[in-house]
Amino acid sequence: MEFYGWSGTTLRVNLEKGTIKKEPLKEELALNYVGGRGFNSKILYDEVPQGIDPFDPENKLIFGTGPCTGTIVPCSGRWTVTAKSPTTDAFGDANAGGHWGAELKWAGYDVIVFEGNSKNPVYLFIDDNNVQLAKADDLWGLDVWETTDALKEKLGDPDLEVACIGPAGERLSLPACVISNYTRGAGKCGMGAVMGSKKLKAIVVRGTKGVRVAHPEELIKVVEESIDILKTEDKWWFENFSKYGTPIFVMLFQHLGALPTYNWREGWFERAEELSGELLYNKYVKKKRACNACVYHCSAYCVVDEGPYAGTVGEGVEYEATGGFGSKLGNADLASTIAAKTLCDKLGIDLINCTDTLGWAMESYEKGFLTKEDTDGLDLSWGNPDAILEAIRRMGYREGNLGEILARGSRKAAREKKGSDYYSITIKGQQMGLVEPRPMWAWGLGFATSTRGGDHLRTQPAPEFMFTPEEAEKFIGTPKISDRFGWEGKGRLVAWCQNIRAINDSLENCKYFFRGSPRLYVEFPAKVLTATTGYEWTYEKVLECGERIYNVEKAYNVREGLGRQDDYLPERFYKEPLSKGPFAGTVMPKEKFDLMLEEYYKVRDWDQKTGMPTRRALKRLGLEKIANELGKVGRLGKAE
Repeated sequence: MEFYGWSGTTLRVNLEKGTIKKEPLKEELALNYVGGRGFNSKILYDEVPQGIDPFDPENKLIFGTGPCTGTIVPCSGRWTVTAKSPTTDAFGDANAGGHWGAELKWAGYDVIVFEGNSKNPVYLFIDDNNVQLAKADDLWGLDVWETTDALKEKLGDPDLEVACIGPAGERLSLPACVISNYTRGAGKCGMGAVMGSKKLKAIVVRGTKGVRVAHPEELIKVVEESIDILKTEDKWWFENFSKYGTPIFVMLFQHLGALPTYNWREGWFERAEELSGELLYNKYVKKKRACNACVYHCSAYCVVDEGPYAGTVGEGVEYEATGGFGSKLGNADLASTIAAKTLCDKLGIDLINCTDTLGWAMESYEKGFLTKEDTDGLDLSWGNPDAILEAIRRMGYREGNLGEILARGSRKAAREKKGSDYYSITIKGQQMGLVEPRPMWAWGLGFATSTRGGDHLRTQPAPEFMFTPEEAEKFIGTPKISDRFGWEGKGRLVAWCQNIRAINDSLENCKYFFRGSPRLYVEFPAKVLTATTGYEWTYEKVLECGERIYNVEKAYNVREGLGRQDDYLPERFYKEPLSKGPFAGTVMPKEKFDLMLEEYYKVRDWDQKTGMPTRRALKRLGLEKIANELGKVGRLGKAE
């Protein structure tokens, strides 16, 4: 059949056999799972067997784009990569921006499914209809920037889009990610390590076909209206985010008492101003860059002109870099955070996984769980920027004792250093994004119930502090969500946000476009899908699709053995009150968290005791086949 918005074609690449097939997109998949993350999640559930090792050839590596990718829809330059995660041993995916996803759509593909493992290094070259695997022996061992340059030179086109892994992915280091456009990392869940296990070095794309939309004039109108809403109803956010990007969060979260510091011991850093987005902009930013179709241009191209890190250049120096390599590690040297981010980009390492693993290592070193012998003599004291950079290098190359330890990620490394597991701040084995949950209760619940482990983007409940009580009641059903220290309504808020974010990731639309204006949350997805695809979409249908996607991911985790016990925060947040900042003395009360979790399960219609989806919930979403499968393995929840 003929599609609009969607390209209508899936690529299947068997790396073991060296075969490539093109399959038509199924209408049922398009209308029920939207695109990108939704497509990937359903394919993973259907095709990857229960209980396999993430590096087994039976694991599949899936790259997906959305119906808006490659169009004029604002902030639609994202793509998702999905596989069983070696970090969590459960559901895993990662999302990135840039221009690679748009190029893939322009070449005519919605999804690429990689099957099996190659014996020797290869890369995939997509040139519109011409798709071929090629040897990558000469690329194996190169870093991300070297690989990207080499492929552009070899294929004779500087405008080719390249997504690849670096040395960290080749060596199956669990913090490894997939990077496109030199600096756009699809972080989280060890997707770079899975790509490395398949001996797949890169995916190179040239696309010239464009994307057909059903109603071009209507789409232009929707786009213009949405940008106008953003600039008027959320003016402060638009202007400041465009100028400073995510590094503006350093001081925002500092004032909220939610800036993770010293491996999450505190939510306030005494030298936060030295890491501020304003200082970064004034001292190091040379120009702004944007992902495909972005209205913000939030990414900064930075140059360090003087000091010990002089000569460092980099792009996309975000809050997870300045805060992650900064306050989280007790480091106030802003230039070193730029250098650390660039080093991660070259080695192909995820910032969040990296900084949390280093946070665990530094605190374990302080407490004596890691010794000088473990670190090969490296001084892992707080705030030591040179040691941070050296530790990153060893992590990427798995060099020495310390490199082997860090390459396992904090949870798996902590299991081998008895007593240090308390300092591994992970959920389901996955490191958390940089928001302190003790004074941010909805964020805490969102972290805990994320289907890919500790992650802020699965929920990103900005309405907790950006919606007025009146807006919260109108759109979410209760004004109580605006009370940051109240538990009531937080389960409803988190479930609603998770459904919306699932749609963001399936449209492949940046979440920062959906930040403060309720109208963008509610009106934009249905309008843009209708204009793009030609099918009639409503707010209710969009939310149902988001809920369906979330339940499929939950079902995958439940099938792998996860349950209610895995939907909790690390013990530190329940036991240790903050001692500094505006919310000194604050802790996440476990009894209140349980109340939020129970409300969340009730809204989702999941089993209160086990956290498993019920047959009633799955059947309502058209997932009766999944309910039958979970029932057969004893992993189906009971309805009240």
